[in-house]
Amino acid sequence: MGNPLDTTAAIRFAAMDLLARREHGREELSRKLRRRGAEESLLGPVLDRLAEDGLLDESRYLESYIASRARSGYGPMRIREELGQRGLKREQVETALREADVDWQAQLEEVWRRKFGTPPADAKERAKQGRFLAYRGYAMDGINRVLSRR
Repeated sequence: MGNPLDTTAAIRFAAMDLLARREHGREELSRKLRRRGAEESLLGPVLDRLAEDGLLDESRYLESYIASRARSGYGPMRIREELGQRGLKREQVETALREADVDWQAQLEEVWRRKFGTPPADAKERAKQGRFLAYRGYAMDGINRVLSRR
């Protein structure tokens, strides 16, 4: 039995199946298709065609990903790192984060309120809350602002 993704039509069909579920970046989609056995020599032209047809759009992917992760309570530093791991260019990520319709400070305060809700009683609790918020991807100056106000 031959490789199931050994033609451009098969690769395009598999790519469209993945894109129908959610947006993907070019590198992420390429990795998934290679794992499924797509021929490397056929992959580039198929992805180029999908981009020309407007089905594969990295700016749309960035916008969708950032909005999704922000709604889940993650901050810009964590999102930036995740997108870098997905093979997106740093300049694109920075631009998308700047243009995102997210008030990161307000979101940080909401994440803190949902998780903790009460001011840290001592230095140990303050450190615990700070570590959690930093892990979520928020900058220390914002974290300090939130914890100092309480």
